[in-house]
Amino acid sequence: MPEHRHEDRVLQASQSPGAVTRLAASWRRSMMKHGLDPARAPRVRQLTSRELVERCDALEDFIEVARPQLDHLFQLVCPTGCSVLLTDATGIVLEHRVSDADALTFRDWGLWSGADWSEAAEGTNGIGTCLAEGRQVTIHRDEHFYARNTGLSCMDAPIWGPDGRLIAALDVSSARSDHAERWNALIGAQVAQSARQIEASFFRASFPGARIVTAQAEGTDDATLLVAVDKDDLAIGANRAARRAFGLEKEGQLRPRPASDLFGREDEATGFEKAERAAVIRALARAEGNVSAAARALGVGRATLYRRMSRLGISENPGRLSRG
Repeated sequence: MPEHRHEDRVLQASQSPGAVTRLAASWRRSMMKHGLDPARAPRVRQLTSRELVERCDALEDFIEVARPQLDHLFQLVCPTGCSVLLTDATGIVLEHRVSDADALTFRDWGLWSGADWSEAAEGTNGIGTCLAEGRQVTIHRDEHFYARNTGLSCMDAPIWGPDGRLIAALDVSSARSDHAERWNALIGAQVAQSARQIEASFFRASFPGARIVTAQAEGTDDATLLVAVDKDDLAIGANRAARRAFGLEKEGQLRPRPASDLFGREDEATGFEKAERAAVIRALARAEGNVSAAARALGVGRATLYRRMSRLGISENPGRLSRG
């Protein structure tokens, strides 16, 4: 019995309004919402050099923060014949990393700076579907919408900005036929970790001079809560995970509020409060009990540190701490 063509399989799944799998929903979105035909893929849309420069300039600070992680990730996956891409929130590739030996292959695929890999342009694919659904995805070979892309495996993770909005996608793509799904899962885990590191680094860079309090979200292994606290102990920024955990503004600028309203409760210390207490104790230990030196290390005034010590239940021991 002859095998069904890829295009036929996609069309059949896309025509069902009750598509239950995420992949089928993406195929349907590609065809019904974006009007794409899986058998008729146009050339990959490529921005002009000027358009690409404008896109990169708009995210200059973010790209600068991301570059070390892109380089590190590429060092890990380069020996396996993979490329590394960083896009903006619309799916335009801003940066790419590829070995000289594989450059021609990936350029032919359109996996290059300036290319548009949004779902609206390329249908179901790692970058576009990751951005459309705001989640980590792996699109393996014939899971792509267009038949011409079925030679690719793409592992992607979203990157959320300090304002809670989606800012980018991190992609590792492979054109090797011997990369099985189990291997892709390992690469996908590394992509997700690198995306989280970029996200955290950019959050910290976005609040210079602020103290960054971190905690792990309950019930998950990878959602790190980040809150920026200024010298007056006001929470002035929170990443997406923290916004969701504390019921803060979903997107946009955070309304400053006392950090104690988030971190501390009279009945039981939260994960944030425990993390803050540990940070203060470490600073005091490094300063050999000198409160003034510890305050300088934490970037706060001595009076502020005393208030924080009182709130966190860190008693001043005259035999060990000095006022400096």
